[in-house]
Amino acid sequence: MSNIQALPLLDPSAGQASAPCCPPLTERPFTAEEAETAARMFKALGDPVRLRLFSLVASHEGGEACVCDISDVGVSQPTVSHHLKKLREAGLLTSERRGTWVYYRVEPSVLATMGKLLTVAPAAA
Repeated sequence: MSNIQALPLLDPSAGQASAPCCPPLTERPFTAEEAETAARMFKALGDPVRLRLFSLVASHEGGEACVCDISDVGVSQPTVSHHLKKLREAGLLTSERRGTWVYYRVEPSVLATMGKLLTVAPAAA
């Protein structure tokens, strides 16, 4: 049974895997919906433990990390699971259960989305 969830940061109607949820911050003001989506992402990353977990998963060999590989982040295992759940709910991580373990991964499109959101919009020609 798979627990892979759709990432709310991506726009499937755009036909691109890395289509951002929102324009670059300098392009135009966000709509209310865009602001909600971006705020959910930044709020999830605003916690130092979550940021460490996100970095750990993103930089893990093979692009995914088993929950069994995640340790030494300064909190108990139930708290790690709570933070991983929050990162999944924000669309920053996907997960898949394999037997008794859950594997987490950051899709490259999520990193591309975050990068596009924080870039300077190109100047009008």
